[in-house]
Amino acid sequence: MSHFERDLMRGKIVEERVLRILKKTFPEAHQVKGYCKEGDIYIPAPHDKWVEVKYDPMSQKTGNIVVEVEFNGKPSALSTTKSYRWVFYTGKELIITSPKILRKMIKDNDMRPVEFVGDGDKHSKLAYLVKKNYITDTALRVVSPF
Repeated sequence: MSHFERDLMRGKIVEERVLRILKKTFPEAHQVKGYCKEGDIYIPAPHDKWVEVKYDPMSQKTGNIVVEVEFNGKPSALSTTKSYRWVFYTGKELIITSPKILRKMIKDNDMRPVEFVGDGDKHSKLAYLVKKNYITDTALRVVSPF
């Protein structure tokens, strides 16, 4: 199994766990199959909302959470999201925030993105390496997982 395949599988498991939590409030919520730039979990009408789930276990070692804005020279993730909530799972906690809060936090702290090729990726990405406490300090909620 490649590094990418392993990460994808772990990410899907986290999405399923977040979905179980969401279903308590939004029973009609469901996980989107395959790639969908709008988000990973969809909550249909009357809510019509998307949730993006990010799994970043390396944040436990680096102290940073990766917030991608471009992949392979094209806008992605925070630049294109339609999700009203972003959920980061660090391996120890779920951090619930919104794109609006993330963008404001990045701007207020005058952060600059860096370019790198992630493990298992074939192309470079442009992303902010955000100190985890910046995200937890501005989050809507931080909870112990599952």
